[in-house]
Amino acid sequence: MPGEASESELRGPVQVPDGLTPGNVSSVINLQESSAAEVPELNVNDPDSWSGQTHSSSRQRVPRDSAMWTGWWLWPLVAVCTADQFRDNAVRLMQSTPVIDGHNDLPWQLLKRFNNQLQDPRANLTSLNGTHTNIPKLKAGFVGAQFWSAYTPCDTQNKDSVKRTLEQIDVIQRMCQLYPETFLCVTDSAGIQQAFQEGKVASLVGVEGGHSIDSSLGVLRALYHLGMRYLTLTHSCNTPWADNWLVDTGEDEAQSQGLSSFGQSVVKEMNRLGVIIDLAHVSVATMEAALQLSKAPVIFSHSSAYSVCRHRRNVPDHVLQLVKQTGSLVMVNFYNDYVSCKAEANLSQVADHLDYIKKVAGAGAVGFGGDYDGVSRLPSGLEDVSKYPDLVAELLRRQWTEEEVRGALAENLLRVFKAVEQASDHKQAPGEEPIPLGQLEASCRTNYGYSGAPSLHLQPGTLLASLVTLLLSLCLL
Repeated sequence: MPGEASESELRGPVQVPDGLTPGNVSSVINLQESSAAEVPELNVNDPDSWSGQTHSSSRQRVPRDSAMWTGWWLWPLVAVCTADQFRDNAVRLMQSTPVIDGHNDLPWQLLKRFNNQLQDPRANLTSLNGTHTNIPKLKAGFVGAQFWSAYTPCDTQNKDSVKRTLEQIDVIQRMCQLYPETFLCVTDSAGIQQAFQEGKVASLVGVEGGHSIDSSLGVLRALYHLGMRYLTLTHSCNTPWADNWLVDTGEDEAQSQGLSSFGQSVVKEMNRLGVIIDLAHVSVATMEAALQLSKAPVIFSHSSAYSVCRHRRNVPDHVLQLVKQTGSLVMVNFYNDYVSCKAEANLSQVADHLDYIKKVAGAGAVGFGGDYDGVSRLPSGLEDVSKYPDLVAELLRRQWTEEEVRGALAENLLRVFKAVEQASDHKQAPGEEPIPLGQLEASCRTNYGYSGAPSLHLQPGTLLASLVTLLLSLCLL
């Protein structure tokens, strides 16, 4: 997508005279003002004031030329120095409030490239090439906490999705074990703040896609005990209990009209456990249902604003209003297609999404969910995780207050996380009602447990089919 070049890009780099620094720009400004003061006012009715034919006017022409020359390079220089000031302020803020990013797919890259073999020399995270993320980039970007995605594709649904998910959780935990000086695996908001104090990257597990629990509340609980702290209800496919965003494009058919009865049980069990509900990738009906049902705030771990870019992966205005009402959070995605709805985008357009969400849902509803290492196209200026200070500088340039910036960086997510923890209740009895067997694809699964009381779990259509089969068998005897 053709992005528009900024004025500074069209103008090219500014040539700064030797010895000039942001600290002495003010003296140059004074020089310009004094030089300009020596230039006589031009009188269009008096040719002698501008023709340069008298000795006096010849003497005056030199300071006027000097002032014109000074003005030619001064104002671009002032713009550069001001930009440096915004970035310096961004770094200052991020040193005490580093960014919490909602979604990074580095674990998926480790699977694809190295089959999760972290001791392969090529997989060394201090020198890893060809990815948006490595340890030096994380440090340069002041990333203080990261929800690492334990992702497994939709084609694993009804097959080996649970196994694949466990392997991705394992590789995240091994990252912490192999690089303890950089990563600290944590499971709560207090752990994030501890990592901040230790100067490490708090590392949390976000499971991307409800198919990873294989329609089982027991698997949901097991993943929680292994460290999962958010679950994206769907990826780009329906589960038997929740609809995904492709329903809104017409590419998939709605199965649950948002959340089925079992889907509601999943949401309630997540609330009970203290697992953050993530609505990235879900249909609008699923967004609405979860926001209305959940007792705790939810997040969109990597989604942007639909009114800025009309892509169905983004969040529409009426849902942003629900986000505001529930104290929830939208962590803006950097994927070009969701930023500009084109193949190209730039940093300023990402800031437009942040501005818009702040305007509609409030400053407390804004966060960052870059989707690094999970997308193929990123905006110019945000090519990897080291670029976060440049985005923060842009927000400061747009007159975001320091309080608003700190909220977007970390405090909004911490507030949501603490609210989820407070809403949890491990003394409450866990959900036990299984999903009806008839809602599951049976080709690759057994039905232990269901066979003991089939009438309790089979859908009417399935039960009727079973009865017809039984009657036909009796007739043949």
